[in-house]
Amino acid sequence: MATINDNYLKLKAGYLFPEIARRVNAFAQANPDAKIIKLGIGDVTEPLPEACRTAMIKAVEEMGDRATFQGYGPEQGYAWLREKIAAQDFQARGCEVDASEIFISDGSKCDTGNILDIFGNDNIIAVTDPVYPVYVDTNVMAGNTGAANDKGEFEGLVYLPITAENNFTAEIPSQKVDLIYLCFPNNPTGAVATKEHLKAWVDYARANGSIIFFDAAYEAYITDPEIPHSIYEIEGARECAIEFRSFSKNAGFTGTRCALTVVPKNLTAKAADGSDVELWKLWNRRQSTKFNGVSYIVQRGAEAVYSEEGKAQIKELVNFYLENAKIICKKLTDAGLGVFGGENAPYVWVKTPHALSSWDFFDKLLHTCNVVGTPGSGFGAAGEGYFRISAFNSRENVEEAMKRITDRFRS
Repeated sequence: MATINDNYLKLKAGYLFPEIARRVNAFAQANPDAKIIKLGIGDVTEPLPEACRTAMIKAVEEMGDRATFQGYGPEQGYAWLREKIAAQDFQARGCEVDASEIFISDGSKCDTGNILDIFGNDNIIAVTDPVYPVYVDTNVMAGNTGAANDKGEFEGLVYLPITAENNFTAEIPSQKVDLIYLCFPNNPTGAVATKEHLKAWVDYARANGSIIFFDAAYEAYITDPEIPHSIYEIEGARECAIEFRSFSKNAGFTGTRCALTVVPKNLTAKAADGSDVELWKLWNRRQSTKFNGVSYIVQRGAEAVYSEEGKAQIKELVNFYLENAKIICKKLTDAGLGVFGGENAPYVWVKTPHALSSWDFFDKLLHTCNVVGTPGSGFGAAGEGYFRISAFNSRENVEEAMKRITDRFRS
């Protein structure tokens, strides 16, 4: 008889965002006239930049001509896109990243989960708390954890609380860990990491033979010139870090799907016999076996991000969402709520008022304001008592949502 992967049964609660969708759908069905504004998931709302659309249209036309038609592309991504990424995203910032070390994919969410394919099940894994749920859930699915306790913390993971008391920074663990998930600008808190903070992590990883999974999906939102955009801006990071990036939140590719992962060719980990193995070779084999690459049309759209027109349009797009975040921060602060983030990131992290739990505040906002956010406890035990609000929406909706919330919660 066929059997299942029992690790999936450890995931007692539904994945955070489907649970939010379930509650919102139930409310909408019971209140069909309610005008719900969704500031929950980090999905963009504004159209793709014109430069990207134009490039994709041209690529579609090329697919209609035998002379320019493209079939299977390289699983690692087309060289013309990887070279632009290497030059403009990394080398321009002093990072030693070669185009051959860049792998184009259909999403950093996918890659941060799939990267576990090339690592063993005996690693000690550290995650921040609160945390992007994908990091935890994919480790549970892979059998890297035990069961969850009453707080939702899984046995076998090392949790690193990030709170207001430590300025939402991930403190170096006192014990040795092997794999470390870091996300900056942080999802969900909106916090950023200084060069000094990242250097401390790189030094720790190098001293302990650890690998850092650095999720930089929101790096385009960094406005402070002192904050690094890439972990490879830190000396020694090539010896201990894999970086994940996405076109979803800067160029609006959430529904188009394009991202990238950087695996330095000198980065190694240990085999069972104690020998050093190059991770680039393993990831290249994994992608070549399990992935057929991102479509030619989408990659041409991503390439346009690096054109002069594309860069200007993306800057305008990012600034639009940052202005939304600024509005959210100001209105909620004026209403007497504790507010964090929102300056170098598109997320605002809010302290729930009146000692409400995260899910109670979610339900109150939904039922009294018809506004949807994300309960902080859904990101981990340390997220209890907090709430994430996304700046990804139209200006009209953001302003209306803030009016509803401040009218209801103004102290």
